[in-house]
Amino acid sequence: MTRPLMPSLYISHGGGPCFFMDWPGPPPNPWDPLAVYLRGTAGKLPHKPSAVLVVSSHWEEPVVTINTGAAPPLLFDYYNFPPHTYQLKYPAPGAPELAERVRQLLAQAGVPTGEEPARGFDHGVFVPFLLLYPDADVPVLQISLRHDLDPRFHLDFGRALMALRQEGVLIVGSGFSFHNLSAFFGPNREILAPESRRFDDWLTKVVESSDSHARDAQLTDWANAPGGRACHPREEHLLPLMVAAGAAGPDRGRRVFAGDFLGLAYSCYQWG
Repeated sequence: MTRPLMPSLYISHGGGPCFFMDWPGPPPNPWDPLAVYLRGTAGKLPHKPSAVLVVSSHWEEPVVTINTGAAPPLLFDYYNFPPHTYQLKYPAPGAPELAERVRQLLAQAGVPTGEEPARGFDHGVFVPFLLLYPDADVPVLQISLRHDLDPRFHLDFGRALMALRQEGVLIVGSGFSFHNLSAFFGPNREILAPESRRFDDWLTKVVESSDSHARDAQLTDWANAPGGRACHPREEHLLPLMVAAGAAGPDRGRRVFAGDFLGLAYSCYQWG
């Protein structure tokens, strides 16, 4: 019997080790609602994945690069956080066999690839995955973005991986649908809050379009969307969405989480 098709996800992964901070409330930690969503995601999938393929906003290379390590360490690529956040552990196995399958699929699509056996999982992987799969019992394969951040390329890159969903692989783009660091704790937050909502509304409408060709054309032109560049001065946190949307093929997406961080709107999406 054929297993149900796995979905493709785009998650906003929060800021640094945000879920594991001692937040000086009240109010409570503003990341708590996102944590609840992430903790509940695995239970809503059609079955436990054979592996997870994740594209994080925190890894860019000249060519798409595949982490081939069998037991990747953690890369603590955040700064000036409390000491206990550098003691987090996520001993999920790597997925060398899936890495080879991915290399083959990308080669068939004419996408050059590189291999990296030593790099650790960055915080765009291990921080949300400590909530998604806290037992670290699902193999994880991390793949880089291409450093030119071309949206059309990343849509095509994701499309080349679509067959993996039929093979029990969960595809996850991990970024942040709003990523303007000057807004998070600075004076620009009140100015950018309305922009964040305009862009979030636009992005949700595009993702939920029933026309995948129109969706991809609009995503390619994201920088001209309402609030686009205000929300993403640099687009590395948006590009994992392109990979997830490409892997969705013709599937219609939906917003599965709508968040608000101190007045700034952000979302998570699912296809399939």
